[in-house]
Amino acid sequence: MPLRSLFDASSGPGRRKGPEPPAPDTECFRQVNSPDEGSAGRRYSQEMTDSPATYPVTPGTYDELMSPEGVRSVYRKLHQVFRDIRPEDLASRVSYLSTRYLDTGVTFDFAGQEEPFPLDIVPRLIQRAEFERTERGLKQRVRALEAFLADVYGPGRAFADGVIPRSVVTTSDNFCRAVAGYTPPNGVRIHVAGIDLIRDGDGELRVLEDNARIPSGVSYVLTNRQATVSALPEAVAQYNIARVDDYPARLRSALAKAAPPGVPDPQIVVLTPGVYNSAYFEHSMLARTMGVPLVEGRDLVVRHGVVFLRTTRGLEQVHVIYRRVDDDFIDPVNFRPDSLLGVAGLLSAQANGTVTIANAVGNGVADDKLVYTYVPDLIRYYLDEEPLIPNVHTWRLEEPEALEEVLDRIDELVVKPVDGSGGKGIVMGPKCTKAELDETRKRLRDDPRGWIAQPLIQLSTVPTMTPDKGLQPRHVDLRPFVVNDGEDMWVVPGGLTRVALKEGQMIVNSSQGGGSKDTWVISAGVTGPESEHGRVIAAPDPDAETLDRLETSVLDIRDDEEEAQQQQQQQQQRQDAPGTDPSQAPLTTQEADQC
Repeated sequence: MPLRSLFDASSGPGRRKGPEPPAPDTECFRQVNSPDEGSAGRRYSQEMTDSPATYPVTPGTYDELMSPEGVRSVYRKLHQVFRDIRPEDLASRVSYLSTRYLDTGVTFDFAGQEEPFPLDIVPRLIQRAEFERTERGLKQRVRALEAFLADVYGPGRAFADGVIPRSVVTTSDNFCRAVAGYTPPNGVRIHVAGIDLIRDGDGELRVLEDNARIPSGVSYVLTNRQATVSALPEAVAQYNIARVDDYPARLRSALAKAAPPGVPDPQIVVLTPGVYNSAYFEHSMLARTMGVPLVEGRDLVVRHGVVFLRTTRGLEQVHVIYRRVDDDFIDPVNFRPDSLLGVAGLLSAQANGTVTIANAVGNGVADDKLVYTYVPDLIRYYLDEEPLIPNVHTWRLEEPEALEEVLDRIDELVVKPVDGSGGKGIVMGPKCTKAELDETRKRLRDDPRGWIAQPLIQLSTVPTMTPDKGLQPRHVDLRPFVVNDGEDMWVVPGGLTRVALKEGQMIVNSSQGGGSKDTWVISAGVTGPESEHGRVIAAPDPDAETLDRLETSVLDIRDDEEEAQQQQQQQQQRQDAPGTDPSQAPLTTQEADQC
């Protein structure tokens, strides 16, 4: 185990509360809203009919349960299951989900109060045939983004050929000159991608956002499956559900193939910012289920261009680092010199070819929302293919004509910062006051490169359990995860469905009052116990400290990774200060889990 664990007086933060965020002044900007009343004692109804009066679908919205002709075929068995469950039984099952997540530490800090992570009991269903088409589109997109990153930090052919302006890349806050010229051992920079998808009013899937840096949320895919399968055994018996529990094994295999040449049995570690980072639950789970050490920056040291792990047996060489630390904090030699979360000299070791960092440093340029507008062209350029999944229509505000059109129509559009994540900084034009719109216009004129604009799209809806009205349509998006080992890509069947729990709400982020659903990819064939639908395969534990951390972790989903790690940095500084008892330090982390 890491040497430090022998001397740590406390291995986890327990269930401490963070500071309460300020109340929002307006609905114009995405901020944390007050949660609904607690669900204890509420009466749930299992009513699920095809009556517009009891299940009102918003005009212009694609509902995944109901078509104009009635219940869609994939949902018919689930429809009957919910009709057959008694109301009091359903209420106890809903309560079970909340209790299960509280007991296992899957909670989040909402407006200063610790809450169970909202998991809706109704799974989202996707036909296998449709998901196979989606898989092809996701793999195509990741292949193009891989080629783009290799080109950006290499020869720059796309610049010379006029596919994308060089200035779009070099002015991105996420462009990293420190890794220019570096080529990973097996050519893979995006070992894991999270591609956010939505359905438009016609039911067509579109890419909303690319996440090639540190995509988060896969732990919810695994825990949601375990919980939902336990709560709805009748539904499980009716469907052949694609399994998701082999994700850790797939990820470990991809990381092993990313090791430097000539290393048949590489030492892999998961690098976390620490126990006060609110995505720590996910870091712990992945390390445990992959059977690899979970480490912090201070557990690692670079000697003569080689990365070592401090252990009770001495120094052990590390070959692959699956990092959950942002670029700015990962190496104080090349980035923030005050960082306590990373490892000094890490990029030099990578350049020497002795260690691989996954995902690669510098990937964030592919997440830039202005670069996003060029991805269809990048697919055509690098792959000579037409995009299989289209983008959402987007205005590039650095183009004068587009800027003027957006300024004129800003009251009906959504405006986003190009480097934002998790909903931070987004302006919802239809909800803004005149003064807010005027202020936004000024910001766009001052920095057009820093913004894009998109139409307000009615996200598709799925049946969701509500406390008072039974099953009601609620808006959702989907984050599938793509694992890339350099030889092939594997897409987690389904992915993370995020749901806006409030009626009419379009914002699915949990920090905005959203929740999640288990996502079932359904195919014909064996159903019930023989179908591989749900256990997480647990590899051997890396060490006792990891287990202790996992049991005491608190999951807090927030909207800004950089802010989260800045706060983690401050926490670490307080913890390391002379005379400070780390077990008494206040919990200040606000994680941007990009969820």
